[in-house]
Amino acid sequence: AVGFPIEEYEKAAAANATPALVKVFDAARACDVAFDTLHVPDQFPAEGILAAATERGCDLIVMASHGRRGVSRLLLGSQTSKVVVQSLIPVLVCR
Repeated sequence: AVGFPIEEYEKAAAANATPALVKVFDAARACDVAFDTLHVPDQFPAEGILAAATERGCDLIVMASHGRRGVSRLLLGSQTSKVVVQSLIPVLVCR
């Protein structure tokens, strides 16, 4: 049996998340905005975003959208759409 190197996967996922989180950190600090960054491993993005926002008592979720519409959105799925539909917390979607 071949084992899946889960530790390597988790390390790579965290390494891939870091540059995006650093950009958010720098932009928020430059605007003097209160913020926190978080990498949520082992969840689909929408579920992780909703769980983290609820657990941390967030009053707003801000997400980006690629602006896909119609069949393209249906075929590709949209984590932003899932968050908007499932969230009890207001969601601001930016293009």
